[in-house]
Amino acid sequence: MLKKLFQSLRTPKRRTQQLRSTPEVLNSSQHSLQRAQFSRYAVNIVERLQNAGYQAYLVGGCVRDMLLNITPKDFDVATSATPEQVRAEFRNARIIGRRFKLVHIHFGREIIEVATFRANHPQNDEEEDSNQSSRNESGRILRDNVYGTLEEDAQRRDFTINALYYDPVSERILDYANGVHDIRNHLIRLIGDPQQRYQEDPVRMLRAVRFAAKLDFGIEKHTAAPIRALAPMLREIPSARLFEEVLKLFLSGNAADTFEMLVDLQLLDQLFPASAEALEHNPTYTHTLISEALRNTDLRIKQGKPVTPAFLFAALLWPALPARVMHLQDRGMPAIPAMQEAAHDLIAEQCTRIAIPKRFTLPIREIWDMQERLPRRSGKRADMLLDNPRFRAGYDFLLLRESAGEQTHGLGEWWTDYQDANDSGRREMIRELSTAKEDGAGPAPRKRRRTGSSKRKRSAGADE
Repeated sequence: MLKKLFQSLRTPKRRTQQLRSTPEVLNSSQHSLQRAQFSRYAVNIVERLQNAGYQAYLVGGCVRDMLLNITPKDFDVATSATPEQVRAEFRNARIIGRRFKLVHIHFGREIIEVATFRANHPQNDEEEDSNQSSRNESGRILRDNVYGTLEEDAQRRDFTINALYYDPVSERILDYANGVHDIRNHLIRLIGDPQQRYQEDPVRMLRAVRFAAKLDFGIEKHTAAPIRALAPMLREIPSARLFEEVLKLFLSGNAADTFEMLVDLQLLDQLFPASAEALEHNPTYTHTLISEALRNTDLRIKQGKPVTPAFLFAALLWPALPARVMHLQDRGMPAIPAMQEAAHDLIAEQCTRIAIPKRFTLPIREIWDMQERLPRRSGKRADMLLDNPRFRAGYDFLLLRESAGEQTHGLGEWWTDYQDANDSGRREMIRELSTAKEDGAGPAPRKRRRTGSSKRKRSAGADE
């Protein structure tokens, strides 16, 4: 992943990327885009706004991705029309947002987002003529509803590759920031002074990582340089917003690469402080477990299988948990209550940074709790655990721990065999456990019968 951060040493001469006063215009013969590739609803919106006398373009990620032969997730429109003017043109339009006012135009299940051209923010509130925009003391933009020209809109966009405007009517691309050049050279580059742009919105540091991982691009060296020093500014970001950003980071199919970059740029410390501490004190185990979980998550996403954020967060936080459990057990607390209390405290601490909703924190604790229950198999406990709705997630998590090097005395293999055994086979396995316990030894190794279904595939994104 270091190559992603520093491959850009071969390019850029200038410390900051300044915009042209007039854009480079690429005609249809100079690029690969065709209007038919884009959402017909988005194209229709652009045409109607232009016919009403406004400027309007397809912009941002949809243009970038089409140039890279990637199917866009959505289609955005930028226009000179204000949100109220857009709503007046479309009966199916709805104005949303306060910090950043937008218009959503609904076409059945498809929603096209329309944003009015924004302008750069004054550096202090004394220069503002209204209360529509403001910064805090560190320079972070709190509200962003100062409208401007097309050129100003390009200037305030974050990365050059996101500042491309496509007119489906004339089939031209307007490029103010050498974005096409950076796409061709596989570079993530901020527009303007990187330190100032990160101070305006620290989440841009996470976006730089996300785009680099998603597109397999390098982060231009001046864009990367301030990140480590400014990473603590992420603490100013509301925890609910960071939750959404973390989902984008880890559920886009490039989680393993994303994790490496977050560690390299010291951003993991701000998002998952307990995990970063575990990575420092027990690097091999922590890195192996998290990386394996993220690789399996990426694989499931590529295969179109469901992934639950609960399993993902359980894996990211787990390396910080055992030491806390041991500390409570050393003070005399039984194993399961120690696990429950340590889990509660760790999740509560994590939620001060990233607001993980209760619909995920509860399954996280159940997956962890299952790790203490899975070794307890005597009598009817094994069958009761097998019927537990969290069994599959807990079993997958056990296999993940073993793949990271944890010694569980063959527990994962035992549960794999138990699931595949018939009733009499299961009763025999329980008897073997009882005999081994009476003899004071571990269960005797079992001769396994391999069948086509007996080999369970490890999965870091259990369906539960």
